[in-house]
Amino acid sequence: MTASFKILVVDDYSTMVRIVRKLLKQIGYDDVDEASNGGMALEMIQKNSYGLIISDWNMEPMSGYDLLRHVRSSAATAQTPFILVTAESRADNVAAAKEAGANEYLVKPFSAPVLKEKIDKALAVAKAAA
Repeated sequence: MTASFKILVVDDYSTMVRIVRKLLKQIGYDDVDEASNGGMALEMIQKNSYGLIISDWNMEPMSGYDLLRHVRSSAATAQTPFILVTAESRADNVAAAKEAGANEYLVKPFSAPVLKEKIDKALAVAKAAA
């Protein structure tokens, strides 16, 4: 089964982008764009429609957290499902991500089944909110 929407993967570490792309392909998501930082992602979001954004938290010059806040502040993208990815599982980070509007929070490293579970949850939450 292939998803009928485009996914944007944002990470400044190209190896992580390749890993996420591979995991997405394993669970049936082939239509994937990538951005190497939050600023580039914002430009892409203005030009394309994405059904899901998966972004690393720690990037320069714009973090994934800041990207999330920009996405949520725009009427055009406010409801776009957004998964924030990080190596840190601290409770205050999880709370900050949820408060800023992340649908899900994913801690590295993760497997294809965990990614699928988070995507399914993010899509369900976004659908319920629509």
